[in-house]
Amino acid sequence: MKKWLGVLALVAVAIAGYERFDSRMPSRDMPVSEARLDAAADDTQVRGSGIVTRILPDDAQGSRHQRFILRLPSGQTLLVAHNIDLAPRVTGLEVGDTVEYYGEYQSNPKGGVVHWTHRDPAGRHAAGWLKHDGETFQ
Repeated sequence: MKKWLGVLALVAVAIAGYERFDSRMPSRDMPVSEARLDAAADDTQVRGSGIVTRILPDDAQGSRHQRFILRLPSGQTLLVAHNIDLAPRVTGLEVGDTVEYYGEYQSNPKGGVVHWTHRDPAGRHAAGWLKHDGETFQ
């Protein structure tokens, strides 16, 4: 019995070490689907799609961001803040268009924000993207 408890303890330590290692590796990132977005923790990679309901003016404070709001199939709204200093602007965007996204989620009382929808020039963050009309913007 003691032998089995020792083996189980070693397995538990190995799994815990793997999870800590895994959580720091962007290449192993497991994105959260839109169906679980409302339960996602801040700074979680998320992937989904939605319909553009509003196009907002660019945010010009600091890095410039193209901003628009998506309504997700769940009914939740999501602000997309796409850094146009690091990635090309999503062209031809209109209310009613479908946009797919992959980026980092931050919750807020209005539904949340997805950002990091571009490549990280330093290579330390998972590369995000936006897809619109068959074109990928990152």
